[in-house]
Amino acid sequence: MGVDLGDLVEPREIELKELNNRTVAVDAYNTLYQFLSIIRQQDGAPLADDRGNVTSHLSGIIYRVTNLIEEGVKPVFVFDGKPPSFKAETIKARAEVREAARQMYEAAKASGSAEAYKYAQASTSINRQIVDDAKVLLGYMGIPYIVAPSEGEAQAAYMVSKGAADYVGSQDYDSLLFGAPRVVRNIAITGKRKVPRKNIYMDVKPETIELPEVLAALGLTREELIDMAILVGTDYNPGIFKVGPKTALKLVKKHGDNMPAILDELGQSIENWEAIKAFFLHPDVTDNYQVKWGKPEPEKIKQFLCEEHSFSVDRVDKVLERLTTAVSETTKQKTLSSWF
Repeated sequence: MGVDLGDLVEPREIELKELNNRTVAVDAYNTLYQFLSIIRQQDGAPLADDRGNVTSHLSGIIYRVTNLIEEGVKPVFVFDGKPPSFKAETIKARAEVREAARQMYEAAKASGSAEAYKYAQASTSINRQIVDDAKVLLGYMGIPYIVAPSEGEAQAAYMVSKGAADYVGSQDYDSLLFGAPRVVRNIAITGKRKVPRKNIYMDVKPETIELPEVLAALGLTREELIDMAILVGTDYNPGIFKVGPKTALKLVKKHGDNMPAILDELGQSIENWEAIKAFFLHPDVTDNYQVKWGKPEPEKIKQFLCEEHSFSVDRVDKVLERLTTAVSETTKQKTLSSWF
């Protein structure tokens, strides 16, 4: 879920075509959650194959990622590795929230309540099978993926800072805390989207955020931005009750990079704040990876999606034609550019 900095950060809206020939290090878990949350049936249930296996994420990858490739975007998916030890409580708390939402979803569905869809989305979870299937499909599509030593978002931020990618692709603002120079949001959900619990639709467009601009606008250092985030709450701590982004900003402005002074004023404490801050500044990342795009394997994709996961042959044939054409055009452009 990440830190909530939406009230203080002003993204720049762009067109997807502006990311042509740009490499985006996609926070894989974050994107899979989006697919699983949004791509659902009318009663809130996720898409599933004939054996009951969830396929919403596979639908998102084959159709929406193909849209990105058609626009010339070069995605690299970065999966989470082992989470830091101080994330254990957050993971446990989220599991409890999802289970409560699942129970409310079942009750709402049984009663015919309009709230069913909302509870269904809140119950979204990712298991090992979902991750493994996503990796298989990405491989067949020729899209590289990396497994980070720890947090995928930290590894993606590192790749952008080193020039191996141009943007981190994530909905969360945590990428900024990990030092990502540039972040792009909404690339996987661009288009018309229904407003939750309302019969209206809104246009969702990609947004870019640049860390130097954020720090300059807020008048903060990155260390102070991290302090502010910890006060509000991150993936690793719940934050201080009734301290939102604006209050946290005032406190950091007043005391600077001095968390003990801020906590003294509030009369509060935050467990592991020093370890959390150190992790944002120096996360576990690696240079042991390779970013190399391959050619799609249509027959393997068809077998995987249609025979193993009950996708429509006609729909898959159509998207495969788009995917192979897009990759072919990109290859031609590269070959031509090598002559000049």
